[in-house]
Amino acid sequence: MRISPEAKATFLTATTSLLLSSSYQYVRPAVAFVVVPTSSSLAARFVVASTSTSASSSIDRRRPYSSLAAFVHPNTVVSHGGRINGVVHRSRTTIGGVIMSPTASTCTPSSSATTNTASPLSLRGGDTALYSGWDVATEETKVATTAPPPPPREIYRTDYAPLPFVVKNVRMNFDIRDGKTIVESELTIVPNVGVNVGDLILDGEADALTLLSISLDGIDLIEGIDYAIDGDALTLYSKTLLLPGDGASGGGDAGRKLKTRVEIVPETNTQLSGLYKSGKMYCTQCEAMGVRIEADADLYPILLGNGNKVDGGTVGGSEGKRHYATWSDPFPKPSYLFCIVAGNLGSVSSSYTTRPSGRVVHLEVFSEPENVSKLDHALTSLKKSMMWDEDTYGLEYDLDVYNIVAVSDFNMGAMENKGLNVFNTALTLADPKSATDSDYERIESVVGHEYFHNWTGNRVTCRDWFQLTLKEGLTVYRDQEFSGDMMNSHAVKRIEDVNALRARQFPEDAGPMSHPIRPESYISMDNFYTSTVYSKGAEVIRMYRTLLGKDGFRKGMDLYFKRHDGSAVTCDDFLSAMADANNADLAQFGLWYSTSGTPTVKYVTKYDESAKTFYLTLSQESNSAKPLHIPVAVGLLDKVSGEEVVPTKVLELKEKEQTFEFSGLDGNVLPSVLRGFSAPVKLVGSSVDEENDWAFLAANDSDGFNRWESGQKLYTSLIFQTMRGVQSESKTMEHVFNAFQRTLTLGTDDYSIQAYGLILPTESSMAEELDIVDPVSLHKARGDVKKLIARKFHSSIRAKYDELTSAMKSSGDEIKLDATSIGQRRLRNVLLDYLCSLKETAEEREAASKLAMNQFQTSCGMTDRYAALSCLVSMEGEQSVVDRRDEALQNFYHDAQGDALVIDKWFTVQAMADLPDALEKVKALVKHPDFTLTNPNRCRSLISVFSGNAAHFHADGGEGYKFLGEIIAKTDKLNPQLSSRIGGALIRWKRYSNERGSLMKMELQKLAEMKPISNDLFEVVSRGLK
Repeated sequence: MRISPEAKATFLTATTSLLLSSSYQYVRPAVAFVVVPTSSSLAARFVVASTSTSASSSIDRRRPYSSLAAFVHPNTVVSHGGRINGVVHRSRTTIGGVIMSPTASTCTPSSSATTNTASPLSLRGGDTALYSGWDVATEETKVATTAPPPPPREIYRTDYAPLPFVVKNVRMNFDIRDGKTIVESELTIVPNVGVNVGDLILDGEADALTLLSISLDGIDLIEGIDYAIDGDALTLYSKTLLLPGDGASGGGDAGRKLKTRVEIVPETNTQLSGLYKSGKMYCTQCEAMGVRIEADADLYPILLGNGNKVDGGTVGGSEGKRHYATWSDPFPKPSYLFCIVAGNLGSVSSSYTTRPSGRVVHLEVFSEPENVSKLDHALTSLKKSMMWDEDTYGLEYDLDVYNIVAVSDFNMGAMENKGLNVFNTALTLADPKSATDSDYERIESVVGHEYFHNWTGNRVTCRDWFQLTLKEGLTVYRDQEFSGDMMNSHAVKRIEDVNALRARQFPEDAGPMSHPIRPESYISMDNFYTSTVYSKGAEVIRMYRTLLGKDGFRKGMDLYFKRHDGSAVTCDDFLSAMADANNADLAQFGLWYSTSGTPTVKYVTKYDESAKTFYLTLSQESNSAKPLHIPVAVGLLDKVSGEEVVPTKVLELKEKEQTFEFSGLDGNVLPSVLRGFSAPVKLVGSSVDEENDWAFLAANDSDGFNRWESGQKLYTSLIFQTMRGVQSESKTMEHVFNAFQRTLTLGTDDYSIQAYGLILPTESSMAEELDIVDPVSLHKARGDVKKLIARKFHSSIRAKYDELTSAMKSSGDEIKLDATSIGQRRLRNVLLDYLCSLKETAEEREAASKLAMNQFQTSCGMTDRYAALSCLVSMEGEQSVVDRRDEALQNFYHDAQGDALVIDKWFTVQAMADLPDALEKVKALVKHPDFTLTNPNRCRSLISVFSGNAAHFHADGGEGYKFLGEIIAKTDKLNPQLSSRIGGALIRWKRYSNERGSLMKMELQKLAEMKPISNDLFEVVSRGLK
């Protein structure tokens, strides 16, 4: 493989065959020969120290990194004899003599590195890696484990350097037996032309593999003479690797064949990254383009790989008990996208004819046989995605088949392996009795996301992991627009996306893990699969679209694909394509890629009646030393009639402060600023009558998002007044009542917009507006305002609830998934929540519990049953009330038997409960037979959800923090990616009072002193303690 400083990709030629024995079940391999991370891929590393060629066994751990911006040629083959097995240990996976490293703890770059010095050939993949190369193990030797591992070190974006070696061919053989897997690997290595060559350092895992043999061109190598082992590193001396004429001159085109043989044990891998076992299936991701899979025909009738199936049949002499399938991918791709699957799977299938080429594509979605009835929605979503990408961007699918496989144990949501996606079951399986409307919408969105990666991530990929937002931010934007079209309401989708951004990304930007969408450094790349990279990255892409317009953005996309199809590129390359296609100067806009934190935009208005001119002054504050280029969408409404007198215009704020003039106006106007949330900023006005302005906009704004936003500001103001004890009969209360009544009685078929207009702001979004957060007081104030509204409009709310109930009954028991039906359910459940908030008296508690229980018992679908149960779990008091609550929980659990995703919901609804003994109930649930820390979905459903139940997690005394710290410590030994994600709940301790903050900090200190601690968790904890 080869990469120039300009990140032009060169392609590898190799062939890969996979031979899987009867014990082989399901494979999710990934050897990342490239630079794009994903939700669970792996990588191999090929690390070269400095230019020294001596036989010293010391290792230079301060060296520049190189990411292999190369794709694999269509003929790569890896041979697996027997069942695939491998171990991910301490964030590194061993596969067939190739050590796949999602972390970078042993490759520490030097900030002084230059592109013409010898550099590590470091290949990484999966969720965490970006590098290029392979880690290869050795012969008949056990790696010593006595030396302590080096402390984690950071990798820096500025240390990028081209690779010193090219791996031309890869052959791998997996011989998998029960409890033991022998992996053989053959790498054909040649020097990279023009790059100085040093020693080749192969990263291993001393306690995860046994090295059996190592040879070069058929000759066994001798430790101490040809190579040295130091802890987890094996150093092959350059004098061993190079033939006369090799080196910087680029001689030795035939290459050297390095063969290794190691023994690994995959069954103990609980990190779910690399090769691991999920139920009865083995999963991994691995380097290759063409693949041959052999397995027991009875146990593993389904054999899948990347690309198109070109051959298959029974294996000679096996009397039909073994069979094989050969898959070939004709397109070059980044190696982390390789995947194979073998198992006893059921499926649903269909076909799609691409336009305009007329290619007939076979589509199939697989799962364990008992879940096949829940796959139709994913299949339908895939067909919608393919059609949308053709209509919107002119992008066709390029293979003859597209397969999706659902996996129960998965750290992330899904993985876009070329032609063979691997999905978390939570984002694949759905039927009306087990999935909510939100589940259906999320599945459609994520299926679209992974399909859209075929072009934005697969055909054009990232040069290194620091460019992750290049593919993820762009693809999130694409899936958001797709979902908005499928919902037929971009305003609804925009509200949902901004709510999510404010709940997750804004806090991240204000905390110790704050980073730009293109990070400058990391210890564990796993920790940078973040809302910033994904969601804020999508907002940056949206700003391109806002600045350039629909046609201009499409021109930029077309040029991007024309220039870079088949290449591994950078964020700067995307910006250049957008600029060049539109003859636009976007240099200042590029600052968004390097600026952390959430900018603030302030506005001041003035109307000159004599000149009939309105002045809007915008100013900005951010962490950037220079002003950002911020698109601010603005419309003007007549202050008397409320009619729009100036439609939406995009103002380009490029200075610290700018004033914009609107002339020719017949009267004073009110601006609607930041329409559609045109930039990811905090907006601050300066009007002395700000609440009246919000009320006016909430009633009259033609922009659906800003109309909703104005109502949210009114709600927030009233909640804050309540928290400070100054509510009484304020003008704010009057505005809130008027806005609520207007929304409740709105004559519209867009029930979702109506529902969102009635929902109070979340506690997490309001907390971002406070300097010091008191979660308990904030929770109480929000609850008090909800009850205030519920009492004021009780009869109207109940009448609307009954009206919707009657309308839904008239349509029969069928659960419809059109926008109107989803909106009706959403609105009715918002109204139920208001009605059930009234629990002050025994009579109210009785009425609320009966209403919720009636909906729970009479509803056919999960959406309405789950909404009713969510109300019931927070009820207490009279025995009749408690009995209804407990009966509903028991019935829900009973009905969920055999359905892991519904059991997850059962845990989640209890973790969200607003009860005095919430923590004790969660502690009891941890001991429940159905709870396990080894399954990410199950762990998140209880632990992560409870840490978001702010009033009870942050309850006085710090018991919630202590509980979470203990869980994190246990989880880190099983799954570092999961532990670091959970640990994020503790790191913003400075936002709370001294008492709470000190208790949170104490738990972080305990974790920091834990031995051992994973790189993933270490990075989060150490940043949190700064």
